[in-house]
Amino acid sequence: MKSARSFRIVMVTAPDLKTARKLIQIVVKARYAACGSLVPKIESHYWWQRKLEHASETLILFKTTSRNFKSLEALILKNHPYDTPEIVALPLASGNARFLDWISKETRQDKPASKKC
Repeated sequence: MKSARSFRIVMVTAPDLKTARKLIQIVVKARYAACGSLVPKIESHYWWQRKLEHASETLILFKTTSRNFKSLEALILKNHPYDTPEIVALPLASGNARFLDWISKETRQDKPASKKC
């Protein structure tokens, strides 16, 4: 097993559940993440073009490796409807060894998926 530091949780917001599901399918099928989990119905408040805005969104939590982050980011940027999508990667300090091994195995391009998250 690799050190937990070689893994990332990547947070991406989407305007709705349909878009979030589409982004998960694109990323997971490309094997840039082992899993994408949805947190529906979040409310975001933010500055956009000098105005305070708010919107209902869906949060995606991708489980991936550090080495896949740039490819995952590029795929999200290519397929996301926002001009400036939130794509934030958080490093892991620790994690369950079996779960991290699973992420590592399932993000390889040559391995079929074997488990759900």
